[in-house]
Formats: sequence, C-alpha cells, structure tokens
Amino acid sequence: MPTYHVEMMEGRTLEQKKKLVEAITRVSVEILGGAADSVDIIVTDIKRENWATGGKLWSEPRD
Repeated sequence: MPTYHVEMMEGRTLEQKKKLVEAITRVSVEILGGAADSVDIIVTDIKRENWATGGKLWSEPRD
C-alpha cells in the first residue's frame, strides 16, 4: 500500500492532523483496496520562515 508524505505549514492542531490522516487512509482503502493498517502517512510541519511562494517567505507580510 502507499506511503504519503504531507508537508504543510505548522499551526494545525493534533485533532486536525488526526482527521486528515483518517480521511487519507479511508479514501486510500476505498480506492486502492487493502488494509488500513498498511497505509503510511508522514506529516511534516514546516515553519513559515522555511516556506516561500512567488519568491517571498510566508513569514514576511503578505499583500
């Protein structure tokens, strides 16, 4: 079964992450088959100062 790597800016609660991994697991089993305990999900929290879009760090003020 699959291994998912989820990278997102820090700040989500543990409850939000729990709901996310439950949903990803459920949909994976529905579509791909197999057992839920064979779906791996790695969640990585990224500091806003380490993420940039359009040449601008997310820790900087946005327009």
